[in-house]
Amino acid sequence: MIIKEYRVTLPLTVEEYQVAQLYSVAEASKNNTGGGEGIEVLKNEPFENYPLLGGKYDKGQYTYKIYHLQSKVPGFIRLLAPKGSLEIHEEAWNAYPYCRTIISNPGYMKDNFSIVIESYHIGDRGKQDNVHELAPEKLKDREVVMIDVGNDPVTSADYKASEDPTKFTSQKTGRGPLTGNWRDTVDPVMTCYKLVSVEFKWFGLQNRVENFIHKSERRLFTTFHRQVVCWMDRWHGMTMDDIRAIEEKTKEELDRQRNQGEVRGMKADND
Repeated sequence: MIIKEYRVTLPLTVEEYQVAQLYSVAEASKNNTGGGEGIEVLKNEPFENYPLLGGKYDKGQYTYKIYHLQSKVPGFIRLLAPKGSLEIHEEAWNAYPYCRTIISNPGYMKDNFSIVIESYHIGDRGKQDNVHELAPEKLKDREVVMIDVGNDPVTSADYKASEDPTKFTSQKTGRGPLTGNWRDTVDPVMTCYKLVSVEFKWFGLQNRVENFIHKSERRLFTTFHRQVVCWMDRWHGMTMDDIRAIEEKTKEELDRQRNQGEVRGMKADND
């Protein structure tokens, strides 16, 4: 198992990010669905009595999604896995500002594969050492990865000028562009602390696949949060009621898109 904690600092309040994240997830889902692939939302409903972070949080919104992925996994996995096995199941318990996401492949890998993402959203600059309250032995295995949405490079395939925080200034808030040492000076400020534990038990491939998944998670977190910033004028001022209405409409669009058109969104790097 490889454990990394990704820290993504943003020019937002913790309250703003709740809306920003859910809006951007809905938009990104549409951008990655089509041609028989993409995201199917099975459940999106309130939950309670599910303790998170030692019982600090126990109610919020539960989602259950299936990702139909064929072109979005590395080629060496596609060669080994039987057709139809590349369905990824995602369960998420969002007790904002804390969220637990569990990703699995029950149809093929069963208990041999899991990604657990523990996300904690805090109004700081990303310098707290153990917000997830890890035991000493787990803390020893954890690697911290800082993500700078302004300065970190992205691939040419992922780059869009309209989603570049170094070129963006919000008309609604006046925030941006994010250049230089912006993380040390920006106000408001918050950080997403994302603890990602990846386990892939497949003899001869475990280390390679776990490293590939972490590389993909970093790429996803970087690209997604660049969008969160640059879509600020779309989501800023929305309420949670607005978001729930968007999610319901998005579910209908995803069901329609998945069964028509071409495959869309990020393809896998095949290294």
